[in-house]
Amino acid sequence: MTALAQEAPVTMSEITTPEDTTPGPELDEVLWQAWKAMELPEGLHAEIIEGFIEVSPTGRFAHGQVANRLRRAIDKHLDEEEWAAYQDINVVHDRKVWIPDCFIAPEDPEAHVTDDGIGIKASAVQLIVEVVSPGHDGIERDRERKRRAYAGAGIPVYVLIDDYDGHGTVTVLAAPRPDEAVYTDVHRVAYGIDVIIPEGPAKGFVIGEAITGPPRNA
Repeated sequence: MTALAQEAPVTMSEITTPEDTTPGPELDEVLWQAWKAMELPEGLHAEIIEGFIEVSPTGRFAHGQVANRLRRAIDKHLDEEEWAAYQDINVVHDRKVWIPDCFIAPEDPEAHVTDDGIGIKASAVQLIVEVVSPGHDGIERDRERKRRAYAGAGIPVYVLIDDYDGHGTVTVLAAPRPDEAVYTDVHRVAYGIDVIIPEGPAKGFVIGEAITGPPRNA
């Protein structure tokens, strides 16, 4: 039995799956169809991550403030004719779906939209940023489960902005090995220290206090 993971006070029924709950084509299809049929209350969104549909609330004000600040700054950095920064759009990979806080994809994404129009294909995404959500489940999802999912999908760069790691850290992960679902190049700095995107359309973009704000609880 695979339950719907959730971080909000929403009652949802379990999905019955075959006895072997190892992620595979049958489970993927069950979850995909269930996800497409969901009608969530305003303020919640659902993603498919590592064999679960995870329902979570939209970000708090401080969370959204950092994500929006980052998106605006990345857009200024990018070549507007080729690339753009996006928010609140489904990223789809092999019947998995994520809603990153920010990502970079082609400025004209029409050729990369899924056939059903649900979202953009992960193969078109060059960078994903997650602002870590509060609570044990949110922290574990962004630091661990999404890290594996994005590496497994071959997303070239994954950035974590993490208020809950000491006084705050930014981690830039690159050089994914999709077959192992790991990133082999990891650079982590504390808030207050600039970190530079190493490759892709945002190469040379600096993430520092102008994006994250000052160290937390310092």
